[in-house]
Amino acid sequence: MNNTTFGFEELEVWKKSRSLKNEIRSLTRTFPADEKFKLADQLIRSSRSINALISEGHGRYSYPDQIHFCVQARGSLTETMNHLIDACDEGYISSEELVTFKTKGKELERMLNGYLSFLRKKRDEESR
Repeated sequence: MNNTTFGFEELEVWKKSRSLKNEIRSLTRTFPADEKFKLADQLIRSSRSINALISEGHGRYSYPDQIHFCVQARGSLTETMNHLIDACDEGYISSEELVTFKTKGKELERMLNGYLSFLRKKRDEESR
């Protein structure tokens, strides 16, 4: 780590969520104008929340706090996936695009679960 980065930027799970967030932002630019402050906004907010929660948790001092924010990030991920299903239902993305996003979402979910396992192990070691 150098003086121009924060520790959370080195987390692979944060990098993966950042990539998903950027893809979703590009996707929402293709939505109809009347969705700008509806579904597009919800998708952008929930996908940004994943990154924000991972980084906020990383900045906390205790493992229970870090775990809490990571669980919240997982909730934001599932919210994002639900909004993508809504986008498919509205015809803004194809079924194939939805499957691609679901695959990326499942990969990110596995990474979040792995990070949670790591944090829980550290918490348990600390309490011994």
